[in-house]
Amino acid sequence: MRNEELIRIFMENASKVAAKPIRVEGSNKLNDILDEILANETSVYCPAKTELEKSVIIDVERRVEALENATSSVEEVVAGIAETGSIVVSSANGRALQTSLLPTYHVALLSADNIFASLDEFFKIMGNDLPTNVTFITGPSRTADIELTLTIGVHGPEKVSILVI
Repeated sequence: MRNEELIRIFMENASKVAAKPIRVEGSNKLNDILDEILANETSVYCPAKTELEKSVIIDVERRVEALENATSSVEEVVAGIAETGSIVVSSANGRALQTSLLPTYHVALLSADNIFASLDEFFKIMGNDLPTNVTFITGPSRTADIELTLTIGVHGPEKVSILVI
């Protein structure tokens, strides 16, 4: 399957699970889009571990160094799964899985080259070299009580945006 088709399927399926996928044409537009979608966020955490994360510019008065103090987070994710619209985060290279779980708004940076058609395809590429923790995130956190009352954001973020670069 061609990459453009994978991107289209991924974005369509991510939208169906209440994530907000946004296509970013080149990393030079990344900060413009981040400024727009994070305009109302007062405390933003970005781990700045990858080259893409290091290129993220967040106003000094809004950027926080401690994840616990953040209402939103921006991080590069390992992969996207087109068939489910899911993103993949891992603990590889000392990454904290809490970056995608603690803040109420998670902004995932996803390279278009890292979108896989299926989970099977993703695991074939990963082989036996998996990190200690791998988490698959499909839209904002959802949970329901015994009466099936759906609640968003109890066990993770209330909002998820995925910037496909």
